[in-house]
Amino acid sequence: MLQPDATYQLLRNLTSPVVAITAERKGKENGMISDAAVRASIVPAVPRLSVYIHKFNYSHDMIFETGRFGLHLLQTTQLDVVHRLGFFSGRDQDKLTSIPHHTGKTGVPVLNECFAHFECRVANVMDTGSSTLFLGDVVAVGRGAAAGLEPRGELLTATYFRTNMPAEWRAEYEAKLKDAQQLAAEMSRTITPVVWRLTR
Repeated sequence: MLQPDATYQLLRNLTSPVVAITAERKGKENGMISDAAVRASIVPAVPRLSVYIHKFNYSHDMIFETGRFGLHLLQTTQLDVVHRLGFFSGRDQDKLTSIPHHTGKTGVPVLNECFAHFECRVANVMDTGSSTLFLGDVVAVGRGAAAGLEPRGELLTATYFRTNMPAEWRAEYEAKLKDAQQLAAEMSRTITPVVWRLTR
């Protein structure tokens, strides 16, 4: 018998590293946090990755309309970045204003400090009901800080974040997760096929 809560806890073992996703549309920049990104190619000459973005995230439409995004692997020293980008909405405030960043080769914001970053152009999409799976061709990559320094800290995972987040964040984190799960539940059953136009 399917037990949703127990199944969800098991599925958490499949979670990706914690990543920061950035986007830009008509001069407006935004960033968000995801733990649903994976490598999508084993061919060194064709680097690709994929990430699921919920449709209710402000960044979703920015990525869908522009066909480009930045994905940043974060470090264990960057819990503050997760809080800044993951606990607030870009509809209400400029989330990147207090995070040092620069404009990348594709026009998306690139965080000055991270474990590594990838600039991507969308190659294809798949509707999943509550989210869109974006398949990205990696067109630019960087490692460490903008000054060429090596990363400070280990790769940040969802398990590390949940275990080490400051206690004062926990209630807000759990409340936001519950709200997101409720929104996603309402949207998850309706899936619409999408034909991605590569000329976007």
